[in-house]
Amino acid sequence: MIPIADVMTPDPVTVSPQTSLADASTLMAHHRIRHLPVVDDGRLVGLVTQRDALAATDSRLRDPADGIDPHRIPVGRVMTREVVSVDVHDPLVAAARLMERHRYGCLPVRDGERLVGIVTDTDFVAVAINLIEQLEALTPPPEEELALD
Repeated sequence: MIPIADVMTPDPVTVSPQTSLADASTLMAHHRIRHLPVVDDGRLVGLVTQRDALAATDSRLRDPADGIDPHRIPVGRVMTREVVSVDVHDPLVAAARLMERHRYGCLPVRDGERLVGIVTDTDFVAVAINLIEQLEALTPPPEEELALD
């Protein structure tokens, strides 16, 4: 069994529920990530994604007549509150099946109540690439591709 800890990104970038949506978007762009766990006192309380930020800042919200500004929209207002997470000791294959079945882009990883990492669809692509390379190294090329001298 391969534990999720072997693939997760440890100590992910996080925000608090009070962080502005503009600041969260800046963090995602700077770190080239699409998911930010939302923590309060070290405990996972939500998740905000790049898609959430884009949806919340559509033209309706940016209208100056409304007085709504992405710098004033707290992440807690748009985050997903019911976040599915996995334990650091859970099997990697179980996490992959969960993500595939529910079409999740990421899973926060916790140790007890404490957030310790995140695993994303990009992490699984890296695992797939590694496995494909290992298989290709073990598999001889087809006969028609062999150069016969």
